Amino acid sequence: MTPEKDEIKQLHEKLELLLKRQSDFSKEIDHLKSEIDRLKTSEPVIETGKAPVEPELPTDIREPELSAEKPSAYPSHAPWLPSSAAKRETPETPSYEPEEKSDLEKFIGENLINKIGIAITVIGVSIGVKYAIDHNLISPLTRIILGYLFGLGLYGFSLKLKKDFTDFSAVLLSGSMAILYFITYAAYNFYSLMPQLPAFVLMVAFTAFTVLSALKYDKQVIAHIGMVGAYAVPFLLGDKSSNVVILFSYVTIINTGILVIAFRKYWQPLYYASLGLTWLIYLTWYNSSYQSSEHFGQALTFLFLFFATFYGIFLAGKLLQQEKFEIDDVILLLANSFLFYGFGYAVLHDHETGKYFLGLFTFANALIHFGVSAVIYFRPLSTKNLFYLVSVLGLTFVSIAIPVQLDGNWVTLLWCAEAAFLFWIGRTYNISAYERISYPLMILAFVSLLNDWSTYNNFKIGEPETLIHPVFNINFLTSLLFIVAFSFINFHNRNKKYYAALLPQKEILKALTISVSAILLFTIYFSIFEEIKTYWDQLFVGSKITFQVEGQKRTPQTWNNDLQYFKNIWLIIYSLIFISATAFVNLKRWKNRQLSRICFVLICLVLFIFMTAGLFCLGQLRDGFLGIKSSSYYAPPGVFALWLRYIALAFVVLALVVARKLAELDFLRKKYKFPYDFLLSVSILWLLSSEMINWMDMFGYTNSYKLGLSILWGVYSLALIVMGIWKKKRHLRIGAIVWVWNHAGEAFLL
Repeated sequence: MTPEKDEIKQLHEKLELLLKRQSDFSKEIDHLKSEIDRLKTSEPVIETGKAPVEPELPTDIREPELSAEKPSAYPSHAPWLPSSAAKRETPETPSYEPEEKSDLEKFIGENLINKIGIAITVIGVSIGVKYAIDHNLISPLTRIILGYLFGLGLYGFSLKLKKDFTDFSAVLLSGSMAILYFITYAAYNFYSLMPQLPAFVLMVAFTAFTVLSALKYDKQVIAHIGMVGAYAVPFLLGDKSSNVVILFSYVTIINTGILVIAFRKYWQPLYYASLGLTWLIYLTWYNSSYQSSEHFGQALTFLFLFFATFYGIFLAGKLLQQEKFEIDDVILLLANSFLFYGFGYAVLHDHETGKYFLGLFTFANALIHFGVSAVIYFRPLSTKNLFYLVSVLGLTFVSIAIPVQLDGNWVTLLWCAEAAFLFWIGRTYNISAYERISYPLMILAFVSLLNDWSTYNNFKIGEPETLIHPVFNINFLTSLLFIVAFSFINFHNRNKKYYAALLPQKEILKALTISVSAILLFTIYFSIFEEIKTYWDQLFVGSKITFQVEGQKRTPQTWNNDLQYFKNIWLIIYSLIFISATAFVNLKRWKNRQLSRICFVLICLVLFIFMTAGLFCLGQLRDGFLGIKSSSYYAPPGVFALWLRYIALAFVVLALVVARKLAELDFLRKKYKFPYDFLLSVSILWLLSSEMINWMDMFGYTNSYKLGLSILWGVYSLALIVMGIWKKKRHLRIGAIVWVWNHAGEAFLL
């Protein structure tokens, strides 16, 4: 036998071995496919005790040694041969995955098309019936009978398909229920072919059957098409009847069915659809047909039924089914609660008697939520987040009831008390939900307090009941209680032993601390500021004198302007006292850097106001005392107007001393050293100049202002130069030299 024939024989033997191995692979693949199919159909696994036998790979297959002169006898397209890069490696077992339909293809073919089909069927039936109604093609009784026959026939067909096509059978069954709802509603409400009791008995029966079918099939689609689709019946029929009882009773029956389902299955999409459609039907009816004189009682009755039903569906899902509490549930609960309150408020507000019960209605909402929160609290396995959410809803409605039923200062008092209580509960017991709701209440209380302060100007001279007595008035009492509440909040916010449940971030906690402290200081300052201002404003308005002049259309009037000067001086003195006291307490106790900077700036601002407006007012009072600018209609100010200057100067000195303490702080010394020296030197010069003018006026030397001031400024400049040399402050020396040259020129001109 020639070498070529031997080589061909060897190749044939190897080919037969490879073909045998390929056959074994095919059998193994078929076995794996059957195992996968069996597992997909959830059949029980039969334990045989033996593992599947894998085909043994031949180990004696060797690649023929080919010489370089002879071409390879293997065909290049042979798929069973190893590649040139792995000729001597054992071939791996190929893996094959069964082809599956894509998700989109499966969704369209098995889910979407059948639902679109049944929807088209139901709409087609409704359009056909509507067309027959409009054109009188067949008698009303025949229309109803044919509709029932079609619905029952569709139901029978769905039962026949249940065994082999469960999903499609569920869709057909839901469509048959929607048609039966449709026909029954038309028979009763349009043709009066059926008395009220049988019609509603049938609807209840359809609802019960749909509920049972949905639970038995365990298919949400039955409830969606069969029950949620039934909401569209009044719209498909173009229901323009004014019988709201029929319409809302029909909706209530469907909602009750969904409530029953909720005790077994919490299908959230079903809840979304039913809640949205129910409130949409109510809104459509309210905007188009509601008449307060006719529908008041019916509107409130069904409003409460809708709210209670959806509240029950929500609680059934969360308490009975132990569904996880998520953000979607918060949205659903809030939507149902506030839609109920909004519609109820509108219905009561438009009624001549109901508008007096708006506060009671709001408070009743709060009681409902508090009652539900109590049930949740004593319910085992209930989540604390659900309890907190419902409790916060109750507190929210209590907060809303306050301005609805009350007005004025009571609103501020109750809001700030509620904010303090909720913040205390949230912070000390680590309940973030309560702490969260306290923040908007703080803002509301502060805005309400500002509104209360606006009533300070509502007094009328000649009407004693409108006059505001200093300190002993409702506005000041409200401010004091507000200060107590915010001091309580500020204390617990700064207390480090309480964990900030809501605010683990230091930046947000710092912002909250600054905001509460700022509101507290602002309130303390302006509560007394308004009292001083109102006291002098009432005196000023009461000083009005009206002249009766014949022949003039406009009646001349005058007021005692000295009272305004007194008011401005006392407000400036009070501001100096408050800011200095705040800065001093901060230096000794709080040690807040930001507040130290703010106090320094405020002291500079108030001192500037005193140097300009304050000294002007004191000068006017001095002139009034001296009779230089006195009014013949009012008595001149007494000697106290002169002493008031030195009372004010004492507090100016106090403010300068406190400002020096602030400027000497370690973190302010570098930046505030020069500003303080400038403030001190300018203030002393300004006050000395004013005092010189004051005493020159007192002694009648009114023509020597310029000479006296030039001498004073020259002496003061020299004193600054000496002080600059002594304290080694270069900026004082330079400033004093510039001042000397400037006023030396002025003195030369004089």
